[in-house]
Amino acid sequence: MNAATLSSRGQWSTHMAFILAAVGSAIGLGNIWKFPFIVGMYGGGAFILVYLVFILIIGTPVMMTEIMLGRRGRQSPVGTMQTLAMQAGRSAAWRYVGWFGMLAGFLILSYYSVVGGEVMAYVFRAGSGAFENQTADGIRAILTRLIGEPEKLLAWHTIFMVLTTIVVARGLRLGLERTVRWLMPALFVLLLILVGYAMSLKGFDQAVDFLFRPDFDRLFYLQDSHGRFVLDDEGQRIFTWTPVMVAMGHSFFTLSLGMGAIMVYGSYLNREVSIFRMTLAVVSADTVVAILAGLAIFPLVFTAELAPGEGPDLIFLTLPLAFGSMPGGAFFGTLFFLLLLFAAWSSAISLMEPAVAWLSERHAARFDRAAAATWIGILIWLLGIVSVFATSGTTLRDVIEPVVKWLGIDGMDFDSRVFSLNLFNIIDFATANIMLPLGGLAMIVFAAWFMRSESIQAEMAMERTVVVRGWRLLIRYVTPVAILFVFFYRLVVSVQA
Repeated sequence: MNAATLSSRGQWSTHMAFILAAVGSAIGLGNIWKFPFIVGMYGGGAFILVYLVFILIIGTPVMMTEIMLGRRGRQSPVGTMQTLAMQAGRSAAWRYVGWFGMLAGFLILSYYSVVGGEVMAYVFRAGSGAFENQTADGIRAILTRLIGEPEKLLAWHTIFMVLTTIVVARGLRLGLERTVRWLMPALFVLLLILVGYAMSLKGFDQAVDFLFRPDFDRLFYLQDSHGRFVLDDEGQRIFTWTPVMVAMGHSFFTLSLGMGAIMVYGSYLNREVSIFRMTLAVVSADTVVAILAGLAIFPLVFTAELAPGEGPDLIFLTLPLAFGSMPGGAFFGTLFFLLLLFAAWSSAISLMEPAVAWLSERHAARFDRAAAATWIGILIWLLGIVSVFATSGTTLRDVIEPVVKWLGIDGMDFDSRVFSLNLFNIIDFATANIMLPLGGLAMIVFAAWFMRSESIQAEMAMERTVVVRGWRLLIRYVTPVAILFVFFYRLVVSVQA
């Protein structure tokens, strides 16, 4: 396939369709709860300032690179990387960068679908009033019953995957585009309704202070899980770069980079569109949604006098408890979990698209779009069963220790937290800490040092010279170093925790 031709899989009908789809890919479950939490935990407005700097030097240039590669290649990530490498006289082995990202998205969706199924189940639980007047133990029992009955969790996982597969199977215009055209506006409307509700609560002012008051002490000094400063033996606060590294990492992971989703969405993008403007629109919308989510969530938490630092438990334990104790909680709780479901669904669609694009492109004679989506959906569903039954307690230590003993290796330490991960956690650990940062790094290294200059100039013809020069400077010398910092930091923290 000639990289200069239009994609055989069609194009977005409007610029807005691409923006909505890319925003839908970026806005996921983690984006809704994680960004507001780390903002409040690590200095409020001070953290936001640091985060915006890293969005400019990491998130924005990597997203521009993925869109540029996708639009130039007009194929799946695998086909795009191979075609562009061969055009530049480089090894066709660059296609494995596309494989790496596509596999990461495949693995992520296998467990993301299980979590999406849990969210779907909570929509109905909130709507039925199951959270009303519940104690903390009662809310925990609801979650325990759900994840403790694999048959029910498998059913929700199945429904979520069927819905995702149907959208992807219908193609670009009838599936992806039509879905995001109503899904993303609905998400924004739900979010604004929830923010309006939160503004009426007594904890709203406290939430605003938690999110936006600049506190540089929390940005640079170590805290425990309750937000209290950790002191050394002399009673002095301990300096740390952890919040800065968290901001750096989130600026990469929040935009669904490194997994080929943005690249394949870029392959449907019209050539008369500014990549820089499209990227700024997506980055801005992603950040605004994350901040609005904080304004919707934390007034509930503070009004109910609950702890804001609950991490993932905030979604399935803390917030149901807050909704259950407030007037109208059943209605607004249903809206909230519907919001989460929409966010999960739009992200799942983007995670599935690269693999379906590759299969329908590589084996077009055997698989049309619908058949490719069906088979990919079945494979992801089957792998997701591993996450459904991960509650059985099988850990990485259980898998590796017998092999190590069989090989006769002595002295290996299995006390690190990484060896206590179950199969669900293992996939999450491998994709988030290894595959995504390395995949994103490889993409920008290729664009910066190996891709033909003529190809880059053709795709960046719509951009101002200062934008192109700034982008190339960043992806050559700044962004790769930042991604390596994120990569090694997350590995060290994960292993030492």
